[in-house]
Amino acid sequence: MNYQTLQVRFQDSICFLRFYRPQANNTINRVMVEECAHVLSRCEESITIVVLEGLPEVFCFGADFKEIHAEMANGQHTEHNAEPLYNLLLQLATGPYITVSHVRGKANAGGVGLVAASDIVLADHTAQFSLSELLFGLFPAVVLPFLIRRVGFQKAHYMSLMTHPISLQRAYSWGLVDEYAERSESLLHKRLLRLRHISKTGIFRYKRYIKDLDAGQGHTLSLQAAKSLAVADHQKEFSDPDNLKGIFRYVEEGLFPWQN
Repeated sequence: MNYQTLQVRFQDSICFLRFYRPQANNTINRVMVEECAHVLSRCEESITIVVLEGLPEVFCFGADFKEIHAEMANGQHTEHNAEPLYNLLLQLATGPYITVSHVRGKANAGGVGLVAASDIVLADHTAQFSLSELLFGLFPAVVLPFLIRRVGFQKAHYMSLMTHPISLQRAYSWGLVDEYAERSESLLHKRLLRLRHISKTGIFRYKRYIKDLDAGQGHTLSLQAAKSLAVADHQKEFSDPDNLKGIFRYVEEGLFPWQN
């Protein structure tokens, strides 16, 4: 399909989703949110990895202020419903695929939300991250639940209040970025070579388990409270005939499930 705000390509079980609004600094508008949600829905059945990318200079710069300005200049007062954006971040965080943000250049406001909602974040040496909302009397309400989940309350609080960009090195030390390299395309390629071997079923079950843990306040959940969920899912995984077949074959032949 042709999209107005995205460039999308599929390579085997990998979907490469590139934000592509060069004339608008890769900002987020209603169409981009709708198109991203549509692509992710297409990925649910058979795609195992979704790679989010932007332009070399800007990953995603948050809300499209020019679109808001145009509406106001035309005398329009449009309600800005944040639920579709929140649902998009939920799709990235909980969908049955591994989401990888490949960040080059600036990620600001909602762009940080896209990064924080991803399972894995890779970056190059140009990456920087900021929450500029409070400069305009706003605050990053949709972004914060995902950012706090990834880096903790105080670091997300600091980014919200200070508004200026944090460096790649600080983002890495805080856990917002998982790995970085000067040539991040090579790093991405290496990680995809590994990730593509994980089965769709395995990803689906793992993401569902993480979602269930999170529903029980997984990041602060006591070990005792998590016991019943952990034991039940463990039993399911080690009772699955396909999983047992893969284990048996590995012991017998020394081959991983994807190897012929």
